[in-house]
Amino acid sequence: MKNSKGFKVSGVIVAGFLIIAGLSGCSSKKVVNENVDVRVGYFPNITHSQALVGREQGSFQKAIGTKNKIVWKLFNAGPAEVEALFAKAIDIAYIGPGPAINGYSKSKGDIQIVAGATDAGAIFVSKKGMVIKNLKDLSGKKIAVPQFGNTQDLTLRNILSENGLKDKAKGGTVEVRQASNADILSLLKKGDIDAALVPEPWGSRLIKEAGANIILDYKELFRQGKYTTAVVVVRTEFLKQHPLIVENFIKAHVDVTTYINNNPGRAKIIVNKQITELTKKGIEKDVLDVAFKRLTITNNPEKDSVLDFVKFSLQEGFLRLNPDTKNLFNLTILNKVLKEKGQVQIK
Repeated sequence: MKNSKGFKVSGVIVAGFLIIAGLSGCSSKKVVNENVDVRVGYFPNITHSQALVGREQGSFQKAIGTKNKIVWKLFNAGPAEVEALFAKAIDIAYIGPGPAINGYSKSKGDIQIVAGATDAGAIFVSKKGMVIKNLKDLSGKKIAVPQFGNTQDLTLRNILSENGLKDKAKGGTVEVRQASNADILSLLKKGDIDAALVPEPWGSRLIKEAGANIILDYKELFRQGKYTTAVVVVRTEFLKQHPLIVENFIKAHVDVTTYINNNPGRAKIIVNKQITELTKKGIEKDVLDVAFKRLTITNNPEKDSVLDFVKFSLQEGFLRLNPDTKNLFNLTILNKVLKEKGQVQIK
């Protein structure tokens, strides 16, 4: 059983009334009546599944109490979410590790990682008819990522570096482009790019809709799949002002993580319902099923992987100065919650 470690859970049977009790029970202790709007940033993406499931089921609202209010703020890019944190337009966010690192560094510690959300969930593919068996054969190719400096981009640049390659912009032989996931699908179909490293469900869509071939699957990209794709961050000022609200939010996050892992079939339906509502377009069931197999829903931010991303960001110039990462993580509340629930604490 892997409640704190991931989506891939087998042999777990949880009675329905216990699930409901677990998701709502976190509101029964330490409810804080502060009349606070808790503004939460998130993406309409399966890597932010806890936000989507919790939004649908009202789990976070129940956790923080009726006198406070969860206000959901939708984003499609990490940098915009970081700017919203800087502007104090949001208080808590589900976000990728790359933007979280940049935000922490630029603000000199004004945001902190307080929990993990998702591991892995990305694949590296080539266009139809192109099979890459040796990674050195990526020389001369055009490769797309969703955004420079994001998790997929940093992962790609690490792969290139390990194989003696680099971006043309830095004197290398590989052309790295950034484009939206939807545009990457179109570019790959047309053959205007040779390969792409993208998050799910886009990886599965590229295979199904563009005939893409897998170069590296999710476990082959980095650290055997034990790397974070999404984390939960909080403005440190908000945490200091409202510690019990943040604690109750994290309790709900842990409960929703457990719910998703114990009920993957139902969770996928909820996630797709939310994505359909938010984007006006859902994900086909077969694509969703394959996509979810490539990610792990977790509370663990995989600290070592985040620190590796700090190193990659420095190497590639996305960070100008080496940040003091001593306070990048604040897992005190998360570990308190995990201990109370009898789950494994995170070192």
